[in-house]
Amino acid sequence: MSDERSEGWEGNEENSSTRTLLESLDQIIGALPLGDPARRALLDLRSGVSDYEQTIVEARRMIEKLEEVIKKVTSPANRIGTFLGATTKETAHIVVGGADYYCNVDPRIPLAKLKKGTRVLVNEAFVIVGDLGFETAGPVTKITEVLGTDRLRVGSEHGTQSMVLQRSADLARSTLKTGDEVRVDSNYRMALEQITSGKSQEHYLDTVPELPWEKVGGQEAALTAIKDAIELPLLHVDLFKKFQHATPKGFLLYGPPGCGKTLIGKATAYNLTRKLREQTGAEMREYFMHVKGPEILNMWVGESERMVREIFATAREKKREGFMPFLFIDEAESILGTRRASRYSNILSTLVPMFCSEMDGIDSLNDVVIILASNRADLIDPAILRPGRIDRKIKVNRPNKEGARDIYRIYLTNDLPYDGALAKESENLGAAIDKLIERFVDWQFAKRDEHKFLEITFRSGRKEMLYRSDLISGAIIASIVERAKGMAIKRAIASGQVEGITETDLQIAFNAEYSENDIFPTTDITEDWLKLIDYDPENVVKISPVKPIGDRARSTSGVI
Repeated sequence: MSDERSEGWEGNEENSSTRTLLESLDQIIGALPLGDPARRALLDLRSGVSDYEQTIVEARRMIEKLEEVIKKVTSPANRIGTFLGATTKETAHIVVGGADYYCNVDPRIPLAKLKKGTRVLVNEAFVIVGDLGFETAGPVTKITEVLGTDRLRVGSEHGTQSMVLQRSADLARSTLKTGDEVRVDSNYRMALEQITSGKSQEHYLDTVPELPWEKVGGQEAALTAIKDAIELPLLHVDLFKKFQHATPKGFLLYGPPGCGKTLIGKATAYNLTRKLREQTGAEMREYFMHVKGPEILNMWVGESERMVREIFATAREKKREGFMPFLFIDEAESILGTRRASRYSNILSTLVPMFCSEMDGIDSLNDVVIILASNRADLIDPAILRPGRIDRKIKVNRPNKEGARDIYRIYLTNDLPYDGALAKESENLGAAIDKLIERFVDWQFAKRDEHKFLEITFRSGRKEMLYRSDLISGAIIASIVERAKGMAIKRAIASGQVEGITETDLQIAFNAEYSENDIFPTTDITEDWLKLIDYDPENVVKISPVKPIGDRARSTSGVI
């Protein structure tokens, strides 16, 4: 029996190195007969060995975890870089912490799928071992110049803050222009994303309604001058070239407030673009940039000038895109005033030359149509108004009797409800409305005592009386019609029936408009009064309102 055991043990010696102690005990126990006393002792030993081996396994597992933790806390950190492009099939150009590297790429990372500008994970050997995608945060800067198709100049236009960036893969085909904002990677090498600011770059864009010349009433002389200044050069290019006649760059609309300067500007954009479409057959839309002068003024040095450059750059960009750009600057005297007379003289001392420089870069109306509007053209810097920049000065006068009639007809349309016999004229309603307007305008322009407004005393001693009709404007006419509509609506609410507009409503509205509103400045600002009513301050010594205006009485002005 002992020989058989020895043979069995010898036969299993070659496998003993691969067996655990517990397995060896099981084999020994299995080889002993059931009645052998050693079998029981070995079984008791096996229980202790089993517990011991389990303890060893758990200890080994804990040691492995501890070694893994130690390895993690002692191994160097991976760096994050920006992928700038592939140099070969196996190497890449990256920037890490401001330093450039040509590095290898882990074969498990497909180099062809890495996008320009994405973040990459770099190990201690500066090998790309991971693709982290595009960065989602970072500094934002403004484009000052587009350099070709793949580079951008950003930052300040002057000084050391300006830098050149490359476009990322996501911006490669984006249409970018001066003034746009972009997000930059942390290494300041890539423009990653175009940022749409809370104040959109299109904030100057204004809607141009369908506005044919017929909807602009009371300004026949101004419209004729505009057509000669703008439409003829653009619609008859060959004829102007034949005569070598210079094409104007822009024009100035000046006159009292409320007389339709902005309306004329929009009508110019609508009608000129429509005629160009009809003449060329090309799809063309107007791009009307309505810039209010005070919007450009900014306390920060260079910011106002930057906005002027941005406005002109946008206009040129829209021209390249197929639009017909119109740059309408309202209240032009606020930003283009004489450089010594303004309270913003420090700003205007550089803003006016910047505007002149931008205008000199425009060849003609074929590039950008520039329209200035002002109530006080005498305050605009002469450098702006000289020939070669603003070539035409067009006066927008107050409407006369015929002009007022045309404006009333624009607002008093056939589809409004009218009262009395007028409402029954269904077949000749238009003629009946014309008669109503004719009677009301005759009453409005009548030289009545209750219509007296101002008394002007000249140096010669002569006195002149101005009536309310002499100080009428398109805005006042629109307000009169709205007041008349309001009175008709109140009557309809009170009666429960449809009430129409009456001639009496218009008369009451006319009186209320002049008695309730401060249409003109206080009498102590004599010069402003004189400019608004087209009188030379040197020839006037006194202006006296015939009766108080507004809620409080006003004293007469003194000698100037």
